[in-house]
Amino acid sequence: MEHEHRTELISEQEFGDDPVSVRDTDHYREEYISGFVDKWDQLIDWDARAESEGGFFIDELRKRGKHKILDVASGTGFHSVQLLKAGFEVTSVDGSAEMLTKAFDNARSRGLILNTIHADWRWLNRDVHSKYDAIICLGNSFTHLFDENDRRRALAEFYAALRHDGVLILDQRNYDAILDVGFDSKHKYYYCGDQVSAEPEHVDEGLARFKYTFPDKSAYHLNMFPLRKKYVRKLMHEVGFQKIETFGDFQDTYADHEPDFFVHIAEKTYGGVNDD
Repeated sequence: MEHEHRTELISEQEFGDDPVSVRDTDHYREEYISGFVDKWDQLIDWDARAESEGGFFIDELRKRGKHKILDVASGTGFHSVQLLKAGFEVTSVDGSAEMLTKAFDNARSRGLILNTIHADWRWLNRDVHSKYDAIICLGNSFTHLFDENDRRRALAEFYAALRHDGVLILDQRNYDAILDVGFDSKHKYYYCGDQVSAEPEHVDEGLARFKYTFPDKSAYHLNMFPLRKKYVRKLMHEVGFQKIETFGDFQDTYADHEPDFFVHIAEKTYGGVNDD
């Protein structure tokens, strides 16, 4: 999500002597190093993830008549590629230059060309000059914002980049369950890689520190803010989104602590139906 392009490559993650004290939005630059990015697709497993989520995002976008999509957290390109293959017009944004490069290469290997923009969400409209039918912010990416002002500012930037009847689709881990009950992931939907683990090493109300371990025994960490579902919905409403529908693991009915992930679909224009 940074605005300036990076010129140096960081070879190792650096969290200092007290990793759980690192609670800074801008630290993601030191976390998504090239070695971790290179392994990210092992964690996702594109084929398994495509099977697990099915056509959920494609169906929801088509149902709402959306065609021009801004993927503001493209990562290694999974959702951008799925949408391109389905016939959508897609622009892919990420704050990590390494992620964008990987996404472009992933698309090219599948015969597709990504339209990419390197941008920070907090100043999104400084780099993104068009208006979109829909914005997607997926892969638990919003959790990288530690400061509430950053979260509000990013949502306001998303809102401004949408057409008058646009929608925002944003997902998150079920941090309510992790904080209140404990971590128990089915590893079915998002991180589907075989012999790859993604589990919390430390959790409190202000930090979820996850450890990612790969088959070659390499390990990486991400420090993230544990967003509660009601809090995210509240921020969306306060920024101006009128109707918000929340799914649990792609289902519209669920027990609060059961899903691994929530997906919020926030509409900019009120459609006359009360949200849940």
